[in-house]
Amino acid sequence: MSWAGPFQIEIGKTRYSTPPKYSHSTSPSDNEDTIPLVCFSHLRWNFVYQRPQHLLSRFARDYRVYFVEEPVDSESRTAWLDVRTDEGGVRVVVPKLPEGRTVEQTNETLRTLLDDFFAAEGIVDPVLWYYTPMSLDFTDHMKGRVTVYDCMDELSAFKGAPPELIERERTLLDKADLVFTGGYSLWEAKRSLHANAHPFPSSVDVAHFAQARAGMAEPDDQKDIPHPRLGFYGVIDERLDIALLDELAAKRPDLHLVMVGPVVKIDPATLPKHPNIHYLGPKVYDELPQYLAGWDVALMPFALNESTRFISPTKTPEYLAGGCPVVSTAIRDVVRTYGDSGVVRIAGTADEFAAAIDAALEDAKDRDRLLRTADAVLSDMSWDKTWNEMKEKIECAL
Repeated sequence: MSWAGPFQIEIGKTRYSTPPKYSHSTSPSDNEDTIPLVCFSHLRWNFVYQRPQHLLSRFARDYRVYFVEEPVDSESRTAWLDVRTDEGGVRVVVPKLPEGRTVEQTNETLRTLLDDFFAAEGIVDPVLWYYTPMSLDFTDHMKGRVTVYDCMDELSAFKGAPPELIERERTLLDKADLVFTGGYSLWEAKRSLHANAHPFPSSVDVAHFAQARAGMAEPDDQKDIPHPRLGFYGVIDERLDIALLDELAAKRPDLHLVMVGPVVKIDPATLPKHPNIHYLGPKVYDELPQYLAGWDVALMPFALNESTRFISPTKTPEYLAGGCPVVSTAIRDVVRTYGDSGVVRIAGTADEFAAAIDAALEDAKDRDRLLRTADAVLSDMSWDKTWNEMKEKIECAL
């Protein structure tokens, strides 16, 4: 494919990092009973294990799932797709594009690459699943038997969001047959924009995080941190109240804050530096219970701003499944769902956080009551339940 002007690019072939789980080299009817589901996401499959991974790995039990990531730059002048098969059966599709291209060139290349790939894979009339409205720039011509918009966050409020995102979302809402939201507050914001919108708050894999309750071997980078030990895992970005952490650590040097996760979209140099704040970097999903097992209290020190107005943090039920009491700022969906639970305390200022942490440490002394209460809160929560309810709504729309 050639472009007007000096920029020129060749469309290459798909390269499979792992052997295809499904083969359509002879005929699309090889798997004619397996409906393809194609997801377009702004998140990387191997970044942080969260809502998309929980849901799509389960959909892969019944659907032929493709997870299409945003493109990454390549030194090659050939545009191509890197396709690998996740152990759960999800096919992860990563476009590799030459540098120096315009937005228009990117979108046209992605259209060509994906159209050719879909044809080669025998993907006909799939379920189209969107996490980002910006993917419409190269998929608006695609037709699916059902189109789903899983709106897990209010992306337009995030730092660095493209200005055209709101307009793209309106287009996606018109295109979608079903809209799922990542929490009740987000559903309240979207339900007037779509007649078939449904709230699906963040859920939990109880068995995975309950490993922390039995005690686990301490990770090397955490084992020497003194107690009381307060923990947070997740993305460290503009949604965290950095000033609150700074003041809390300064006022209470006896409390040690363990921060697990990648630093994204903010300068690491701006993070508070105190002897009792310990930044341990990103960890994989399987490691999280090991860290959680060594905490006395789990923290959710989110800032109250536009980027957190509609969030429903997955980590709330995960912390509870691990048997850890929680102290959180007044995130609307956290207050609504857990505020009266007796195992999640809500605080605002550093002094309030310190008092809530002290109270939570006292709560943790009655371990049996803490676990009974947490189990009661989690009794109706699971990713399997969320997946089954979503699947039922999709199948009704087929």
